[in-house]
Amino acid sequence: MKNYPTLNYPTLDELAATVKQVAGRVPALQTGRVDHTTKLDGSFVTAIDQQMQEELLDSLTSRWAGFGAIGEEMKHADQMEVTRHSEQGYWVIDPLDGTTNFISGFLFYGISVALVVEGNPILAVVYDPVRDEIFSAEAGNGAYLNGERLSTKINPSIENCIANVDYKRLVGDLSAQLVRCPPYRSQRNLGASVLEWCWLAAGRFQLYLHGGQKLWDFAAGYLILKEAGGAATSLSGKPLNCGSLRKRSVVAAITPALLTQWKSWIETNCNASGNMKF
Repeated sequence: MKNYPTLNYPTLDELAATVKQVAGRVPALQTGRVDHTTKLDGSFVTAIDQQMQEELLDSLTSRWAGFGAIGEEMKHADQMEVTRHSEQGYWVIDPLDGTTNFISGFLFYGISVALVVEGNPILAVVYDPVRDEIFSAEAGNGAYLNGERLSTKINPSIENCIANVDYKRLVGDLSAQLVRCPPYRSQRNLGASVLEWCWLAAGRFQLYLHGGQKLWDFAAGYLILKEAGGAATSLSGKPLNCGSLRKRSVVAAITPALLTQWKSWIETNCNASGNMKF
């Protein structure tokens, strides 16, 4: 990483405290069930998404000047401008992931912030306001849940695993194969990517598969999982590059050895289905 001596980098504790402080100013985050509108891509957005993004952007860029910032609710052209011209790094913010859960009163959603430098996340915080759980990580210095170190040392056999699988974004025969002959014990889909990464890092399930995530869906969670000892790639085997806005598929597991088993099963059963493109 290049040296930018004039920049003021936050500590992990400072970043976690800032995210939690901003979330604390929005009481509706504890309960869900708010009015919403529909974006052009068909996804939902609420006034809380907008408020959280504005307050996070203001807090982060005013306290730690010099970095660009990307928020999910920004215009795509503005997001592209940040990735192209923020040479010293940029914040990646998902102000409220799991909005459908949020507006339905299904209490599983989270707030995600990552600091990306030279295409790699170096700091990450994901906050679950319902359970008051704050997941965090610093590149090279571990991952944490409410200050306690996370570790994915356990290495179960794939047939004893719980998998979180987002079927909606899988194409071809992969979904059908997973339904007909899953290699794992059980399957879930919780509907909030930023928290799903963290629950994987915490060992609450052991395998993960998602057909298409955007940068703000995976930037923080990917670092948290890696620093806890887990591993992830795209379905095609490419790393999850945080220097691009390109959507990525995700295959992940709580250990590198388990990821190898998981990917081997997918490739053996579904390689001819066209699911290995990205």
